[in-house]
Amino acid sequence: MDRSPAANDDDLDRALVRRFLDGERSAGDELVNRYQRSVFNVALRMLGNVQDAEDVTQTTFGNAFAALDDYDPKFRFFSWIYRMTFNESLNTLKRRRNVVSLDGTFDVPAAEGTSDSAAEAEERVGKALLELKPDDRAVVVLRHFVSFSYEEISDVLGVPVKTVKSRLFTARERMRQSLLVQGA
Repeated sequence: MDRSPAANDDDLDRALVRRFLDGERSAGDELVNRYQRSVFNVALRMLGNVQDAEDVTQTTFGNAFAALDDYDPKFRFFSWIYRMTFNESLNTLKRRRNVVSLDGTFDVPAAEGTSDSAAEAEERVGKALLELKPDDRAVVVLRHFVSFSYEEISDVLGVPVKTVKSRLFTARERMRQSLLVQGA
């Protein structure tokens, strides 16, 4: 499970951004190393497809570095990059609306060393997750797969904490119903 950076990491992020803007390209590499896995995992959980998640990850970092001059360091860098990831994932979903899946599979490889039943459970959860509306899916992904606090989710999505809690409650209930229907 991914973890959001600690508050003291905010200073490191700000320093890396400054160094990158001052022409030190290795600082950009450090930012990518710090966030690539988490950005990919958010995109994967939002989209349910490895290739799309890789594309979103690449696009998100490209867009982030292109817009780094506009980044306001009084805000947390991870909230800024996750918001970009979420928005790019939504754009991908919109482009995908007219595409029909022929087999309906959830394209997430099982983690190495997992048993078949664990892989099946992961697939059922993934399928239930993909049945959610994107806004509901986002709160589940950020809370349960990235381990963000309600406040962090609120920052990333730009909605009040009460809305985050409400969406999370609704999403959990819909997933529970979906899993019951699937026989999980």
